[in-house]
Amino acid sequence: MIRSVETIVRNIRSSGRTIYDPIQVGDPLYWFSASDLEIVLDDALRGLNLFGYPLRTRSKVVKQAVCEALGYPTPPAFRKTQPRFPGQNFDTYVQKANNLQIWNEELGPTRRYVLIRVGPNFRVNRVKVVSGDVLALLDQTGTLTQKYQAHFEMGTTPTEQIGDDTDLIQRAIRSSGVPAAFDTSPAAHATAETLLPITDIFQRIRSLVGNSIPVVGADQERNRGAALHRSVCSALGYQSYADPGDFPDVRHQLLEVKLQTSPTIDLGLVTPDSAALLDVRQLQGEQVRHCDVRYAIFYGNQVGQHIDLTHLVVTSGERFFTRFRGFGGRVLNKKLQIPLPPSFFST
Repeated sequence: MIRSVETIVRNIRSSGRTIYDPIQVGDPLYWFSASDLEIVLDDALRGLNLFGYPLRTRSKVVKQAVCEALGYPTPPAFRKTQPRFPGQNFDTYVQKANNLQIWNEELGPTRRYVLIRVGPNFRVNRVKVVSGDVLALLDQTGTLTQKYQAHFEMGTTPTEQIGDDTDLIQRAIRSSGVPAAFDTSPAAHATAETLLPITDIFQRIRSLVGNSIPVVGADQERNRGAALHRSVCSALGYQSYADPGDFPDVRHQLLEVKLQTSPTIDLGLVTPDSAALLDVRQLQGEQVRHCDVRYAIFYGNQVGQHIDLTHLVVTSGERFFTRFRGFGGRVLNKKLQIPLPPSFFST
């Protein structure tokens, strides 16, 4: 485990906090980001033997192991709270199959879901942590409906930057400048020393308009999105490529990348202009919100096995709806069944 995660575990253990004590999102002393949670729980729970336990007992044993791994005391009984671990805003689900079932609750867009894979030998072999917004995108059956969408209308120029960064991002960015290239992963946490202003992001990626993105394989949307993401990372100056499937796509720059071949933009369960706190580490002591995320919206036309990129709009979430017309969808309130992709626990 990385040192920062070990430090958080020690801090919680020495503080006497319980899983029910609230913690501010991004708190550098006590908050586990989704990636931190995955690191510590995957390390601690792998190999846990669940053979012979009835379902309710199995659930309790897993929760006890989670408490121990994170440094929390195990409560005498687990309360029926929503979520079950309210202090860190996550629920646990033990999965022997790839059919995730969520009962009597809507997906919480900012809630974390700890998915614990149990193998044929009844031992835990993988732990993945995702947000509700990411789970909504995994559904391919139509069981879930995108809650928010917007409409892409062509502008008078092929590339547009809409306004500046939010005040929070402007305060966090260092005035000394950012290097032209990065030797860290684009999936790493954003830092004040390496965060590009939105104007620099726009200047670095606008040259991608006019290029083509290949359409490869049967799962075209996934592949073409990955091809664009790789191109964006390269244009931003990253020497490596990584895409863990989290929001935002390029976490190191707090940048979400979207490729449109139709006017309807799917936005998931949180609107870009939302002031809800984002599950990332703090910047200069302030917690990043969804509205602070920068968006790069590319539009393209598919020609044969390629998509020709024709337009780009770069905007902050705060100003997203000054450029795009939004419309809402209905909220689901029933048992949700989400078939996880076969490769979900192997990536």
